[in-house]
Amino acid sequence: MATFTSTLPDDLLHVLAEKAKALSIPKNKLIEKALRIYLDQLNRAAYVKSYKRLAEDADILQIAEEGMEDYLKDLDI
Repeated sequence: MATFTSTLPDDLLHVLAEKAKALSIPKNKLIEKALRIYLDQLNRAAYVKSYKRLAEDADILQIAEEGMEDYLKDLDI
């Protein structure tokens, strides 16, 4: 595991220390968990954004509609 050094605002360090103490976990573990959650949220937001962008793409919509037509034909077999 690598070591990372950073600076944080005093008020944030105070809240971090209080929460870590209340949860009985080291501050670095709390930061690690929070960072993992935040990065996951960023990935999810990018995923949603890509779907919204594709929903506005006429070519993609046409391909999807054609695919649905074929799918519905296959269901009628």
